[in-house]
Amino acid sequence: MNFLLRRVGKTRRYRRAPFHGQQGLSLVELIFTVTIVSILSMAALPLARVSIKRQKEVELRRALREMRDAIDRYKDYSDRGFIEVKFGSDGYPPDLDTLVKGVTQLNAIDKKLRFLRRIPKDPMTGSEWGMRSSQDSPDSNSFGGQNVFDVYSKSTGTALDGTKYADW
Repeated sequence: MNFLLRRVGKTRRYRRAPFHGQQGLSLVELIFTVTIVSILSMAALPLARVSIKRQKEVELRRALREMRDAIDRYKDYSDRGFIEVKFGSDGYPPDLDTLVKGVTQLNAIDKKLRFLRRIPKDPMTGSEWGMRSSQDSPDSNSFGGQNVFDVYSKSTGTALDGTKYADW
């Protein structure tokens, strides 16, 4: 701060020296800077949306794989005779809750086989999954209710690769 003060006359009175350079920003410079920052942030916004959509797609694939794997393990155990098979079910679980609650293992005392810890939510819709039974046609959107052969998303959206989520 001493460089801003200048001695005046023979006395020890000081006064402030005038500013030698400009300090701060002019209004034009400020508007220009704000414009550039807003253009850059608008360019980043679509990238953030794509990133969020990609993350939801990864969650959807993981959830479908987890549930389909649990259904396949249930079918495998029923085919091997480890769990009781009801007539007409073809060895598939009657509903998704059975995979979470578990079934009693045959030839074992008080032993339950659980195939899922919880039923994951559909990340695209946030609601329940679509289900197909082994008696339904492969492209059916209605659930016959006999057993759970497959699960799919009820979302009508399109993925980043152009496929429908319901077809995954």
